[in-house]
Amino acid sequence: MKKDSSQHVHGHRHEHGHEHGHAAKTLTIRSHSGLSGDMMLAGLICMNGLDQEVLDQKLASIMPELASSVRLIRSEIGGIGGWSAQVSLPHQHEHRTLADILALIESSGMTAGAKKHAAATFTLLAQAESRVHGARPEDICFHEVGALDSILDICLNCELFLALSPERFVVSPLPMADGSIRCAHGVLPAPAPAVLELLDGVPVRPFAGSGETVTPTAIALLKALGAEFGPWPAMNIEKHALVYGTRIFENAANGAVFAFGS
Repeated sequence: MKKDSSQHVHGHRHEHGHEHGHAAKTLTIRSHSGLSGDMMLAGLICMNGLDQEVLDQKLASIMPELASSVRLIRSEIGGIGGWSAQVSLPHQHEHRTLADILALIESSGMTAGAKKHAAATFTLLAQAESRVHGARPEDICFHEVGALDSILDICLNCELFLALSPERFVVSPLPMADGSIRCAHGVLPAPAPAVLELLDGVPVRPFAGSGETVTPTAIALLKALGAEFGPWPAMNIEKHALVYGTRIFENAANGAVFAFGS
């Protein structure tokens, strides 16, 4: 039986990792060089142990266009094997409002808890963008975030998180780098303005690379899913995975460690 998803959205946590005398199910992400939506997909697919058939069913329940669009593939950096999410989508770059996206989520075949998390994630993004642009959240027209790949990242990550149903979700301080990023608004200093708006209250640490390390989608997901930030939690590890992202940093593997246990 899944936990009430509102506990994650509102940041509710069980002190000392125990509830009613049992060790809490714990998910931790240890981010070496950053975090993105596709890195989270790879990690959560591994933690759930999904085969391709079940993954395709979850994708189709979100939107028919997403069927068979994600595959977990073995990848390697510097001779060290890990996992990546290979995403292949039809070209579709629609500009959508928050209301458009919330309606899409509500009409999907997602579970109720995943719908709630996905709606919370997009609402956080709209609020961040509204502060950047001085507009109301409902008037924000999403560009990158409104694209099909971001709907995929957010909705599927929420489904996978609810399927795993951790009682604690602990993430390492997030690595941040200087430099610049390219987006729909041109070349901007890193971190992206929307990321900067969402970083209040989040521990960060320096990273020697340059440019974008944490995407707006990733930080919004962490917050909507009720992540707490800190060192490795005390836990007995049952599953683990090293996942890689697509961005390449000089002299640094773009990876993160996922671990689940109790």
